[in-house]
Amino acid sequence: MPNWYMLTLVGRDRPGIVARVTTALFEAGCNLGESSMIRLGDNFTIMMMAQSERDREALREALQPVASELGLVLHVDAVEAGRHQRPVPDVRILVHGADRAGIVARVTSLAADAGLNILDLESDVGGTDSEPIYILQIEGTAEHGQEAIEQALAPLQSEGVRVDVQSVDTLIG
Repeated sequence: MPNWYMLTLVGRDRPGIVARVTTALFEAGCNLGESSMIRLGDNFTIMMMAQSERDREALREALQPVASELGLVLHVDAVEAGRHQRPVPDVRILVHGADRAGIVARVTSLAADAGLNILDLESDVGGTDSEPIYILQIEGTAEHGQEAIEQALAPLQSEGVRVDVQSVDTLIG
């Protein structure tokens, strides 16, 4: 039975990374599952699930030449999950506030206590150097409903943090 691996590659962004890595995986006989690829600053990261007949070390050896050539750090970890097991988000949280230490920890802790399972989180800093604004977008599943998340995050409004909790309507089919 084929093995599942979580592959993580991190390095400086440059054209062709996705093409080279996915070609190396195809040539190694892998099937891709879910993946996430993003640029943060001047850096690029790929996380992907791959199915392979090879063991962990053999897969690492097959990918390492491409990773080294592209200046990427490669991690290969065995995982048990297969394809198509990602939950569908039912809530989206948008946060805007003055950039300050602890804002992500505060928002995510309050939301987790209210039953939020985070599926995706993106953040950025906008505004100006003298007045930076932290922007946070979270998608997830609300175990106790959207209202519980709204109530948990409401105190942040008095701290100058704008929070908007929205339902995510997903049409499947």
